[in-house]
Amino acid sequence: MICVPIVAGTQAEALQEIEKSLPLADIIELRMDLIRGGNLGKLISRVRSSPSPVKIIVTNRRKDEGTIQLSLGGDAGTVKPINELSAADESQRIAILKEAVAHGADYVDVELNISEDMRRELLSMIGDHDNRTQLIISHHDFSKTPSARRLKEMFHESVKVGAGIVKIVTFARSPEDNLRVLSLIPYARRRKRAIIAFCMGEEGRISRVMAPLLGSLLTFASLQEGSESAAGQLTVGEIREILRILRVKDG
Repeated sequence: MICVPIVAGTQAEALQEIEKSLPLADIIELRMDLIRGGNLGKLISRVRSSPSPVKIIVTNRRKDEGTIQLSLGGDAGTVKPINELSAADESQRIAILKEAVAHGADYVDVELNISEDMRRELLSMIGDHDNRTQLIISHHDFSKTPSARRLKEMFHESVKVGAGIVKIVTFARSPEDNLRVLSLIPYARRRKRAIIAFCMGEEGRISRVMAPLLGSLLTFASLQEGSESAAGQLTVGEIREILRILRVKDG
């Protein structure tokens, strides 16, 4: 599945991006840390009004994990500032994800290193709403790709704390980094666990294409050039065309 992140700065712009994304996306990610004054209920309602089913991820990043990393000269890149909500206390930040659960979002995404109390509150909220929402436990490394051993440790840590879906995304500094991260996908599938895994950065672009072919739950693609939520992100049109070419046809 292809997920298009909504990274608009205002509610009105976010609604416009959703309108354009609905015919192209399998999943839409609402980046509430980026949408100033975003009305989550109205944004979700707009996605749900689509004649074709499009799933919803709601994300509300902390400042240390929420900045948009833009590729620059092979490094992690410059940082696009995010709105004031990212500096709010954890209870206010997680309250947005609880609201998403109440609205029936398909997924909410929260960091692996969130406090245990906050994570338990979120899982309890999901249970109270008949587990309609799946919890994505995510870890991002914006500077490097750790060893294969450390990547597997992070996978098991995420499962242990209640991840419905594990998300591990690192920054690729060499083509080989892609292989280490992509190897997590068959590793997770052998353990019957859903996973999202790929690399950021220019060196990581190939992993964004290969991830769904190997069985990653999704890959991210920007609505258009200039709307990337992370370094190395291709556009949804580019991803769809590449996957069309690469997919093996039956018979």
